Amino acid sequence: MTPMSSLTAVLYGVLVVYLGGWFLGFWTGNFSLLLFVLTLVTLAFWLAERFHFKPRRLEAAKTLEQQAATRRAELAKMGIERVDGDVEEARSRLLMQPWWLDWTAGLFPVILIVFLLRSFLFEPFKIPSGSMVPTLMVGDLILVSKYHYGVRLPVINKKIIDNHAVERGDVMVFRYPVDPRLDYIKRVVGLPGDEVAYLNQTLTINGQKIETVAQGEHYDDDSMSYAPLYTEKLGKVEHQIRVDPRRAAYFGPEPHRFPYSENCRYSPEGVVCKVPPGHYFMMGDNRDNSQDSRFWGFVPDENIVGKAFFVWMNFGNLGRIGSFR
Repeated sequence: MTPMSSLTAVLYGVLVVYLGGWFLGFWTGNFSLLLFVLTLVTLAFWLAERFHFKPRRLEAAKTLEQQAATRRAELAKMGIERVDGDVEEARSRLLMQPWWLDWTAGLFPVILIVFLLRSFLFEPFKIPSGSMVPTLMVGDLILVSKYHYGVRLPVINKKIIDNHAVERGDVMVFRYPVDPRLDYIKRVVGLPGDEVAYLNQTLTINGQKIETVAQGEHYDDDSMSYAPLYTEKLGKVEHQIRVDPRRAAYFGPEPHRFPYSENCRYSPEGVVCKVPPGHYFMMGDNRDNSQDSRFWGFVPDENIVGKAFFVWMNFGNLGRIGSFR
């Protein structure tokens, strides 16, 4: 085994261990960072292949052809016209890309395309919980527009180009403020400067009650329970929410104090929060079964991942495929 093939085997071993530990829950992975590292590693192998290994193989094949031609010429002088040996087969073997380059340099274009698409255009996301029921169901595979709110540098998530402003009613994917390695999805309820109140299961923004229209009962497969369904309008977006009158209204903060927690007042009726500059107040559409800004605080602008807009697959219910508000 050559040094380069050994190095490639070690790199693949590290990748398998990392992905295995991630899958089994031993640690939390960062897919954006992993994809970035894979792009850099395969780029290094691709450059090495193009400017070092491939020229060496071509030179070796050329030398073989020259040696074969010289041998045939010498044998021809001796009156020997028929020469044993398959030069073409040997040449093909010399030009053949070794497995460790095929599985590194050969993958670079594909990994680069995936990295660029995921970083700047669209990112897939799987709905892991029922906090956005009835808009999004557990198991929905959705697409997130990475450029809707502006272009951000991958991994560090630094915005370099502005686009659309965040609006009330948007369904947004963001990095969980408590643990930025995790992605969360909720609906934007409060913009910077808004005063958001959720008291006795009634939402009020800047002193104005958000009107709802009853839509009957809703059955949730995940919790196997019925609860009232309402239509609500936030900004320009009309959507449905699920409200469970059997649940308590208190949303006291978790033991740790989140940034700007002094902007929130908690009571047995609920919570009132003043959204600080550059932050957003997020809530789930399953209002009484959602861990959101009422519990862990505000989402800073730098945590924004993108705007969710399309269900591209749900293997348990193909009828879920389509756009949503």
